[in-house]
Amino acid sequence: MNASMDDKLARMLDILRELGRVAVAFSGGVDSTFVLKVALDTLGRDAVVAVTGKSDSVAGDELADANRLADLLGARHVVLETQEFDDPNYLANPTNRCYFCKTELYSRLDAFITQNGLAAIINGVNADDLGDWRPGLIAAAEHRVRAPAAEAGLTKAEIRELSARWGLPTADKPASPCLSSRVQYGEQITPEKLRMIERAERVLHELGVRECRVRHHNNLARIEVPPDQIERLVQPDVRARIDAAFREFGYAYVTIDLRGFRSGSMNEVIAFGRKQPAL
Repeated sequence: MNASMDDKLARMLDILRELGRVAVAFSGGVDSTFVLKVALDTLGRDAVVAVTGKSDSVAGDELADANRLADLLGARHVVLETQEFDDPNYLANPTNRCYFCKTELYSRLDAFITQNGLAAIINGVNADDLGDWRPGLIAAAEHRVRAPAAEAGLTKAEIRELSARWGLPTADKPASPCLSSRVQYGEQITPEKLRMIERAERVLHELGVRECRVRHHNNLARIEVPPDQIERLVQPDVRARIDAAFREFGYAYVTIDLRGFRSGSMNEVIAFGRKQPAL
């Protein structure tokens, strides 16, 4: 018999109690906010620290949101500067780029938990993530990072449902992976390109498009929005505003992907069939 959502939650609480004092790798997204909330409620404020990595790959709005959410939950919040841009492996942007980013983050978190008397690092990975292309999970396994939600079997939909039940403002928050995930594999990652992407997506947000991606292909910007938003973006006045802004940011060509928004579309060019190691 499949476990119920509440049974899975109970299992997650048991896992957290076994760990005791933890650092939560906290991005301010749906999953890590949920994990932070559960950890605080289960272990108490003194036993939990939310830790957010800061680098050129993190949008300023996302960092501000993480600060706001940690404060809302009453969590101690630490921002660590990470140096993945010093790693040529990361800058080369291979298909396992996330491995190098997460290795940098978890290496710094290893030192942090030792210095602060914490027992473990935990993250917001959910059960659905385990079958996706996520090289960062390999880095997590190498650094003995625990994923209490995934270990308990909680899915993304269940995490959203529980978040809504508890009134968390992230219950319906769109996913927002790092800015580097917008750059086509094999194209060098630079802070300048990430600022172009960040500014371009902010234009779309200001137009009221909540869920979007600006995919970076050299001097071409490929916009992904939900299919029902495409017609609005091609209205003459909106189209002209987007085109002018994106060209100002440095794009020579601006396109709209007719297939619409889909998370992880950059992975469509690589081979699948490889599940991540079980946690």
